[in-house]
Amino acid sequence: MKILVFIFGLLLLVTSCKKNNKGNDNQDDFISLSLNLNDKKQKIHAFGASDAWSIQFVGKNWPLDKREHIAELLFSTEVYENETPKGIGLSGWRFNIGAGSTEQGSSSDINDEWRRAECFLNSDGSYDWNKQSGQRWFLQQAKDYGLEHVTAFLNSPPVYYTKNGKAWSNGGSSANLQSDKYEDFTEFIARVIKELATRDNISVGYVSPVNEPQWDWDNKGQEGSPYKNSEIANIASLLSQEFYAQELSTLIELTDAAHISYIYQTGDKPERGNQAYEFFSPESDNYVGELANVALKISGHSYYSTYPPITMIEERRKLASGVAGVNPKLEFWQSEYCILENNDEIIGNGRDLGIDPALYTARLIHYDLTVANSATWYWWLAVSPYDYKDGLLYIDYNKYDGNVFDSKILWAFGNYSRFIRPGMSRYEVVRSDNQTSEMSVNGLMVSGYAPEDISKAIFVMVNYSENITYPVKVKTTDNREPKIVKLYTTSAKADENLKYSEFTGEDGIIAIAPESVVTVIMEF
Repeated sequence: MKILVFIFGLLLLVTSCKKNNKGNDNQDDFISLSLNLNDKKQKIHAFGASDAWSIQFVGKNWPLDKREHIAELLFSTEVYENETPKGIGLSGWRFNIGAGSTEQGSSSDINDEWRRAECFLNSDGSYDWNKQSGQRWFLQQAKDYGLEHVTAFLNSPPVYYTKNGKAWSNGGSSANLQSDKYEDFTEFIARVIKELATRDNISVGYVSPVNEPQWDWDNKGQEGSPYKNSEIANIASLLSQEFYAQELSTLIELTDAAHISYIYQTGDKPERGNQAYEFFSPESDNYVGELANVALKISGHSYYSTYPPITMIEERRKLASGVAGVNPKLEFWQSEYCILENNDEIIGNGRDLGIDPALYTARLIHYDLTVANSATWYWWLAVSPYDYKDGLLYIDYNKYDGNVFDSKILWAFGNYSRFIRPGMSRYEVVRSDNQTSEMSVNGLMVSGYAPEDISKAIFVMVNYSENITYPVKVKTTDNREPKIVKLYTTSAKADENLKYSEFTGEDGIIAIAPESVVTVIMEF
């Protein structure tokens, strides 16, 4: 596979260098990359991660200096004296509202206590606002660092409302929620959001009441519940009413689909698929798009849709087309991913702090943004204690103290999150080598962004090749003259974690090294 990738990348470079393209004044020596300011794409909302599950222990029990170090790596936008960033500046954070499996202990049937979650609600109907203190500590840190967007999400209703009294389901397609507890469930959600605002001064912008509703959640591995589309529509309608009653500005996010295909097609889940149409087409019986506090977006997870690369691209084309076909204004938000799949390029099992999983992730981010037109990109576990490729940061499996390990996934993600800030937009990038999405998948992938005032142009480049260095020149279509050009590089090298350098080359050619992710910023 490595040899094939090398040969394919070499062919791409030879092809790109032989293209005779207008505007490339020295086409044999470099690839010209132009940010097309006349072709604005989607507005970017946030790049983020989730606080499930280990943060409950870290935020509550670990030494303060280690907690603060983790928070700095995740949220900081500050830099060292050499201008290299201290952290990746996440702009979005997903706060898990737990269902109460922690309080049930071993009787929850969830054997791994790290995968259980506390619930603010008690069995007698009272609330304990001392719960989820570790998660709330990090939520406060995120706020203090200036993080703009908080989304609350629920894997399961509180155990006191579920059919089986557990935070996992007995299986089947139907919600693990008692038929007379729908209103109680939505009242619970509204109450938690209101108390977070009152007690913690945390504004929850969005709430996702269901998570991966296509799965049956009967494996007892974590909190979770299936939902039919009709049940989701009912919850959304009741939650909308409750938000109005409580005067909450929080918007309802639908649906955290388990696989992006369930957004645009029914697939193998007749009552749980085709969700863009189901919730946002006026022709659907489950239409809730008319509710003012239902966000005009459909969210889903990129799991199991990343390989082979050509299939990854095609699925995202179908997704973008399917969403736009329902409503051109309906946005897609990629709301969760970590590396679960096993294929010729990657294996989900086994912790790997190196560049290979980072490149695999960066490539996926690229296509989620440029083909699926996602307005967000969220990783799954911000902090993981597991021997798996599921964390940005890793810790020892210890509830009270331990080591903290950063990963190249963290820093490659930072090539996007640290510099593409909320409110910026993606723009088309014109390449002099005319490489399509399919042609660049194992070579050089480039995406471009700019703030509303076009005070800077940002290019994120992912060089997937093992051996090819790509020479590039960057510009805007109106040929703005930059005051400075900044580079931030993440590679396999120990000292290249968003490493800063100022470009000063007289010929204007930037060398994008093999197996690297480079953010190039032209400041005007």
